[in-house]
Amino acid sequence: MPIIVSLVEDNHRMRESFAEVLNRAPGIKCVSAYASAEEAVERMPAQKPDVAVVDIHLPGMDGIACVTKLKKLLPTLRILMLTRYEQSDMVFNSICAGASGYLLKSAPPDELVKAIELVHAGGAPMSMQVARKVVTHFRKIESPGSDVERLTPREQELLELLAKGYSYKELSDNLGITMNTVRTHLQHIYEKLHVQSRTQAVLKFLGR
Repeated sequence: MPIIVSLVEDNHRMRESFAEVLNRAPGIKCVSAYASAEEAVERMPAQKPDVAVVDIHLPGMDGIACVTKLKKLLPTLRILMLTRYEQSDMVFNSICAGASGYLLKSAPPDELVKAIELVHAGGAPMSMQVARKVVTHFRKIESPGSDVERLTPREQELLELLAKGYSYKELSDNLGITMNTVRTHLQHIYEKLHVQSRTQAVLKFLGR
């Protein structure tokens, strides 16, 4: 099964270029490309993509607000942010909103493909600077340790494997459970840790 991807990019030329790159990549299918966050929020839920690639700078509703709304509509959606510069505060805010990682727009096409594959497999492409900010943020949240203590041993085991970069398939194989059970565990983890993505869950777990 290919990784189903949706794009949200207001620049027409870049949007067309990204879509072309993705549709040439084996194992990836770009099913939609939106020019605005408003259009994406309205139409993307019906397509249920695996990964959304979202420009952090969008006219009208910005990329961070777009992530917030998309995660409410599609809780399992993995989101990769695109930015022209490593603006750590904006990237940090997008991660807190539910994005899994980010990529500079200047990155070569093959890096975009690899980043999408990494996010889909449970990874979190981001700089150490941004990762440290996210960990510090969760440490400041009231009683972060008590949230982690609410996790069952199996849920903590799953998070430890996620922190090592394991994919859903590898989690399923290593823990001897189905993919649906993996997703159910993750949903319970999100609820207990008060987070919206695997990236947030892993960073909060590591920062306990």
